[in-house]
Amino acid sequence: MRRKASTRVSTPKKRSTRSAPGVGGPTVEVGMRAPAFNLLGGDGKKHSLASYKGKVVVLYFYPRDHTPGCTQEACDFRDAHRAIARSGGVVLGISPDSPESHGDFAESLGLPFVLLSDEPSASGSPPVCVRYGVWQKKSMYGKSFMGIVRTTYLIDRGGRVVRRWDRVSVRGHAAEVIAALRALD
Repeated sequence: MRRKASTRVSTPKKRSTRSAPGVGGPTVEVGMRAPAFNLLGGDGKKHSLASYKGKVVVLYFYPRDHTPGCTQEACDFRDAHRAIARSGGVVLGISPDSPESHGDFAESLGLPFVLLSDEPSASGSPPVCVRYGVWQKKSMYGKSFMGIVRTTYLIDRGGRVVRRWDRVSVRGHAAEVIAALRALD
């Protein structure tokens, strides 16, 4: 049975003491400043969170390009793009796939937003995913491995997290994000 995306709003905190399972990295809580990043996109350009200051950012983390769930999620955000933009939002997707893979994926789906590459460091972990607490221990068919737990952050114009969805269930998620964006106004 699949868990429904969390819609709880955490109490604002300056620092998180909770860790993501298996990595010891912090979980970014509602009210915290979103961790900075500077990543190469599928468009061949560098993108930093600071370059989106003054905009509401829908930052979604997903496991892998060209897989069924990730394709559906990207298409749902594509289809919701106009409504998100009308609400003052910009969508950014992050996964450990290469910029080339992101470029192919975005082109094949006609995505109007950028996918960012958080390629794993020498330790094997994608550093931005670790900082956001989405690189966690997972299991499938009785085997444990590290991977991305599908998570979305809504970051306000000032760079603070105002909403977080954990263990996102793809179906209906884009509509939840649009509703949260409209509630910010």
